[in-house]
Amino acid sequence: MANNLPERFTTITSYHKALGLAKPEHPLISVIDMSHIKRDPNSEKVSLVFDFYLITIIHFFDAELRYGQLPYDFDQGVVAFMAPNQVLGINFNTVEVSKPTGWILCIHPDFLWNTPLASMIKKYEYFNYSVNEALHISEKEEGVLMGIIKNIEHEYHSSIDKFSQDIIISQLEVFLNYSERFYQRQFITRKITNHRTLTGLEEILESHFRSDSLVNSGVPTVKDIADKLHVSPDYLSKLLKTLTGKNTKEHIQDKVIEKAKEKLSTTHLSVSEIAFLLGFEHSQSFSKLFKNKTNFSPMEFRASFNK
Repeated sequence: MANNLPERFTTITSYHKALGLAKPEHPLISVIDMSHIKRDPNSEKVSLVFDFYLITIIHFFDAELRYGQLPYDFDQGVVAFMAPNQVLGINFNTVEVSKPTGWILCIHPDFLWNTPLASMIKKYEYFNYSVNEALHISEKEEGVLMGIIKNIEHEYHSSIDKFSQDIIISQLEVFLNYSERFYQRQFITRKITNHRTLTGLEEILESHFRSDSLVNSGVPTVKDIADKLHVSPDYLSKLLKTLTGKNTKEHIQDKVIEKAKEKLSTTHLSVSEIAFLLGFEHSQSFSKLFKNKTNFSPMEFRASFNK
């Protein structure tokens, strides 16, 4: 891993080899103690792609992890989730770094085949979050998750039998459900960061709908908003849903309706003209959205407002 080109790991075995570890005891799942990892000391920057899931509990890691546009320095207990085909960048801070401490759980999609978790795992949206949106865990929460990891590790090191897969998958599902719970807690408790996100969202929407280029740019998408806030679309929507009861798309639509009501009540513009000014290519799409959100057609709203 001594070059800066993306390196793809198609198997867990190849990842073990790159880390200087013995072959995994199971080809489709592995539990790695990070303190046992051996890396090339000349590797200052690497970019990695995996064909399997990675769940990492990190205590200490003297490196900068980058996913998307933002870096994140791991200097406390966190849990990071990666789905297959995501790109992970690592910038090592020093040549002689202290050994990282923590655990890596590798799960190949084939291990989940023909189990309920094979499709259910996609419901855990945090696998699509950026690294800088990792789960911050308290000492108590870490104890809960580490207890589950130890159960999986025990089964991983035991002789494989017909119960092994079911036991590991059931433990994995418990781990994912606890992580979902802890993320909900994080959305609520990280008040300063979350307040900045909410404020930034409102500023971006206001700026967008005041823009003279709205006709050409159209209604902003969830990705547009997330990119400007430097967060992943799934993380932003889940955060907003937890804090406000509405996801990003609903916030965008609410701003559209707010601006539409303003124009319907203070101007004599036609519905088509208003739709055009708000960035809609077809006025029918605007009218349908307005009806769904207000139970009035645009003309019915204007008529009721002018009574």
